[in-house]
Amino acid sequence: MAGPGGSGGPIGAGALAGSARSKVAPSVDFDHSCSDSVEYLTLNFGPFETVHRWRRLPPCDEFVGARRSKHTVVAYKDAIYVFGGDNGKTMLNDLLRFDVKDCSWCRAFTTGTPPAPRYHHSAVVSGSSMFVFGGYTGDIYSNSNLKNKNDLFEYKFATGQWTEWKIEGRLPVARSAHGATVYSDKLWIFAGYDGNARLNDMWTIGLQDRELTCWEEVAQSGEIPPSCCNFPVAVCRDKMFVFSGQSGAKITNNLFQFEFKDKTWTRIPTEHLLRGSPPPPQRRYGHTMVAFDRHLYVFGGAADNTLPNELHCYDVDFQTWEVVQPSSDSEVGGAEVPERAAASEEAPALASEERGGFKKSRDVFGLDFGTTTAKQPAPPASELPSGRLFHAAAVISDAMYIFGGTVDNNIRSGEMYRFQFSCYPKCTLHEDYGRLWESRQFCDVEFVLGEKEECVQGHVAIVTARSRWLRRKIVQARERLAQKPEEEAAPAPREVPGGAVGGARPPLLRVAIREAEARPFEVLMQFLYTDKIKYPRKGHVEDVLLIMDVYKLALSFQLCRLEQLCRQYIEASVDLQNVLVVCESAARLQLGQLKVREHCLNFVVKESHFNQVIMMKEFERLSSPLIVEIVRRKQQPPPRAPSEQPVDIGTSLIQDMKAYLEGAGAEFCDITLLLDGHPRPAHKAILAARSSYFEAMFRSFMPEDGQVNISIGEMVPSRQAFESMLRYIYYGEVNMPPEDSLYLFAAPYYYGFYNNRLQAYCKQNLEMNVTVQNVLQILEAADKTQALDMKRHCLHIIVHQFTKVSKLPTLRSLSQQLLLDIIDSLASHISDKQCAELGADI
Repeated sequence: MAGPGGSGGPIGAGALAGSARSKVAPSVDFDHSCSDSVEYLTLNFGPFETVHRWRRLPPCDEFVGARRSKHTVVAYKDAIYVFGGDNGKTMLNDLLRFDVKDCSWCRAFTTGTPPAPRYHHSAVVSGSSMFVFGGYTGDIYSNSNLKNKNDLFEYKFATGQWTEWKIEGRLPVARSAHGATVYSDKLWIFAGYDGNARLNDMWTIGLQDRELTCWEEVAQSGEIPPSCCNFPVAVCRDKMFVFSGQSGAKITNNLFQFEFKDKTWTRIPTEHLLRGSPPPPQRRYGHTMVAFDRHLYVFGGAADNTLPNELHCYDVDFQTWEVVQPSSDSEVGGAEVPERAAASEEAPALASEERGGFKKSRDVFGLDFGTTTAKQPAPPASELPSGRLFHAAAVISDAMYIFGGTVDNNIRSGEMYRFQFSCYPKCTLHEDYGRLWESRQFCDVEFVLGEKEECVQGHVAIVTARSRWLRRKIVQARERLAQKPEEEAAPAPREVPGGAVGGARPPLLRVAIREAEARPFEVLMQFLYTDKIKYPRKGHVEDVLLIMDVYKLALSFQLCRLEQLCRQYIEASVDLQNVLVVCESAARLQLGQLKVREHCLNFVVKESHFNQVIMMKEFERLSSPLIVEIVRRKQQPPPRAPSEQPVDIGTSLIQDMKAYLEGAGAEFCDITLLLDGHPRPAHKAILAARSSYFEAMFRSFMPEDGQVNISIGEMVPSRQAFESMLRYIYYGEVNMPPEDSLYLFAAPYYYGFYNNRLQAYCKQNLEMNVTVQNVLQILEAADKTQALDMKRHCLHIIVHQFTKVSKLPTLRSLSQQLLLDIIDSLASHISDKQCAELGADI
């Protein structure tokens, strides 16, 4: 079976190049204009920075610039520029430059009149200039002439010229500790502190022509953040984000997003975040936030009298938070650490260059590979930055740089740290299964719901993987169908979306569920496919009641994860307008003493709510038992319940699909994949959801015998590599042995996966993980896939580490041709003297 786009050729046909450009998570774009675009795999066998690694870079020497906090940092080309701040005694207005290539500090060249010394100002880059706005000026030592500013300065990187922009017309109120960013060639400033009160206004000014521009106040709408200061802003996906900050009694850990087009604010909801899953960071101020790819990264700040040093990451697409775990080599001591298997010292040494302070060799053959153990020079005790506030951060390429700040005991810092981002394409697992649900293609089960017998179609594979209760129902329906006489068991055929053309469409299995109605059941089904629900309008009575019905189903079907999601939504949505209706609904659904009902009753009897609630007309219409319970609860509150036990959040989509592939779904397989004659049962719906190739096959020319031959182009992958591909298809797993990556590099193209995430992981896996221990397996895979440069690279490692490779048991199982290739390489690379020494070693 050839993949889409033609039969194709072997992977890496003479294309494993060894350029030393340092990348971390390689981004591999499909070029669909060329049918041969995936036949060439270019690898960079160079030293890579470890993903999620912190590095401590050279600090700023005192003779260059003082340690500081409350300063600004901007990135321009390959340099970081630091302006202003305070050193604990005086305000500063010097401009420092840090070159990220050679890790050197200097004072930036300047001419003209710079801004007055200041801190808590803002600085942004637009075009080839830096713009500094506002801040706090004066003499902090004598506490005199202290005031906020609303001036605007431009610094031209090319000439070093400082220029103040004199703006006519209405100006923003002078301020400090505000947020600022650039979008669409305009400077946008938000909130801050004017010396008397915190602000939440927004202003913008064009940065193209200072003679014609003017300040404009922005008419904001929506859920505008409270007045605040000492917060960061970042732009991602054409939206501006604001997280936490100092807001007096209103300080929260809310994340807000601002739509530039319609000037509307939205509070990012957290109801979809399960208890037990990573929560948002604590409320804080004096922190930093930067954007990279689809993520926002929050570091440091003062959080309830602590200085945390965790790095929090927010995924803008999936609206989830996580704490980024630093790589193991971010925090190291003088113990033994793994060493790559060193190539021979006689390998030709080509030119090298410094990249970000770390030597990047351009010589493919002079690199280290393998995992022997050796004593390394003791590195610093830790390269993780300590907690701090009023530091500053910027992004260059695929790394974040953090400088300065106030650390413990009010000490100013002159440290510079680098954090290596990861930039893999996002996992589309949930989206792919969600698309299958929305399209209703290849449905093989129909649920008959409630007294009205409304019908909702679905897929046996997904439903039985996610819900044991529904799995039992489906098994029972199958058994009843099998017991009926043949003529009785064949109902009138129903239209099956996505049925194969030209073949008989299989009848849908009908499963009756009397305790469910169609609308809440569809929400439940959406959860089974995507692990989330599309929350309706928060607070609207009809929508809250819908989620309560879903909550009831989640309890009946024993779906702990969905139960928690519904409960969180309901608790977040209860307000004075709907609380009584929700209470009545809880009684109608017989939710008893469950936490949703308890939450509603406690909300009613709360001191600030009770008088308003009992004066409502809806209160008069409540059932007598409910009124009695409310009054009694007000008079005698129930004893405080003991602290909650850890919440069971159930299993995730990924966990369920993993178990399904590993055997839990064996009885529901409906397709057989043939790999070199070996059968592997699988599930059509899952394959079609994740692969456009299988989706087109099952829709248009489904094989009558239900068997599909597997290949990638003209190459048949190994069974181990094929299992790695199935793990990716079923539950998004990308970890695999490097030799599997050679087989699967082209699979995303041939099988039409919906992005190149697997390909990116395969590429990095090959670049970073060729070791003495696995080099023979990779040599075999490279030979089979005709990845000639990878084969040469493996032979090079074998030659220069032959004393170790020769002791590997897999050497004796190689084919005769590969053994001859190894002997030929040894003969070509080793001198007579080395041969004699090698013979003595053996």
